[in-house]
Amino acid sequence: MAMKLFQITLVFLMLFINLVTPLNAWADEAGHSSKHSDYLVGQKLVWLYKARADSNNVQRIPVEIVKLGSKQVQVRVRKDNNEFVNRWVNRDRLENP
Repeated sequence: MAMKLFQITLVFLMLFINLVTPLNAWADEAGHSSKHSDYLVGQKLVWLYKARADSNNVQRIPVEIVKLGSKQVQVRVRKDNNEFVNRWVNRDRLENP
């Protein structure tokens, strides 16, 4: 009888863990209030571009959002010859103009 009770308790414990874990992940995503979460495709922003990571020179380049990723944003950049190129940019390197 004690073994049967142990098995039933273990099954309920495993079910409880499997149900609670996704709820915590959903709560983290829903409650994540980043200053970058409100970006929209087509929105015009400024990319704070550095030619090298250790460079002190930061260029402010106007861009338009093309795609939204979980960690980066794909932006459309106008080149000097009026052609466009797409680049994946870290969300922390973007700001409103």
